[in-house]
Amino acid sequence: MCLMSVRSTHGRRLLPVSPTASRMLNLMHSPSINATPARRVPSSVVGTMKLLSVSFFAAIAASASAYSDPYNHIWIAPGPDDQRSPCPGLNTLANHGYLPRSGQNFTIPDVMDAALDAFNVNWDTILIAAKFGLLTQNNVESELTMSLGPLSLHNAVEHDASLSRNDFGDGTGDNVHFNETVFATLANANPGVDFYNASSAAAVQFARLADSIATNPFIVNTQKEFVLRSRESGLYLSIFGNPLTGVAPKNFVQIFFREERLPIEEGWTKSTTLITSDTLAPIETIVRAESNWTATTTCGPLVLAPGLTVNQAKLAL
Repeated sequence: MCLMSVRSTHGRRLLPVSPTASRMLNLMHSPSINATPARRVPSSVVGTMKLLSVSFFAAIAASASAYSDPYNHIWIAPGPDDQRSPCPGLNTLANHGYLPRSGQNFTIPDVMDAALDAFNVNWDTILIAAKFGLLTQNNVESELTMSLGPLSLHNAVEHDASLSRNDFGDGTGDNVHFNETVFATLANANPGVDFYNASSAAAVQFARLADSIATNPFIVNTQKEFVLRSRESGLYLSIFGNPLTGVAPKNFVQIFFREERLPIEEGWTKSTTLITSDTLAPIETIVRAESNWTATTTCGPLVLAPGLTVNQAKLAL
């Protein structure tokens, strides 16, 4: 398969075209097509060619319709110069063009609008995390914009015991890219059924934290990290499942984490219920209660900017 570029009111879209169709397109753009014919083409042949041409472009139109995204935001994998972050949600928004596909230079209102448009997630659920995101940036000329790459700054918004990333550890851990071994804890959760729920999410959080405590001597595990992890669990259950029950199909959740893609082709549709802090509250209550969390760090580092971290433990002495 190759891709044909189509310009629409929503920008440039890439539509699949078969190799045969691709060769026909190339032939139609060939200079030889415009050359003076050596002999007159019979009218019957001309009519047949016109019919084939109409059929050909009708087939392309049908193909375009079959592959179209109902929300007009097709998924495109990031290029080598595009930035991505430890957050699969923000990466997905960039991959679908709700945020700049480059992953660069967007504002907090841009994030709020993108989350609402793509996920039907209200601003109140993510505003604080977005404000923390500004602290990771190091561009004096645009202090009100952020990019995805710097969000990997450890202990700002990024945290240990992730559902899909390695811990930063001593500085050598890859806390940006998806890790299948780490994700296996969530992927294999709630065996015997085809859905995840708040109880399975709590069990995953407990297991991931236990693994980090056992393997990462630098782990930071304060109430801040616990709140962030619980909010993330509530969001993936609500966005890809029923936000009123917290029950989400496994297939949708796994595609989201592994491919950072909205599983539209598999049947997912955006929730008609607005996802707010109020709808998340009962789900997060179960997650927090059943994850049996205890702090292993009294005062975590306070990240104020790249290269500027305050050791709160020493301040408390």
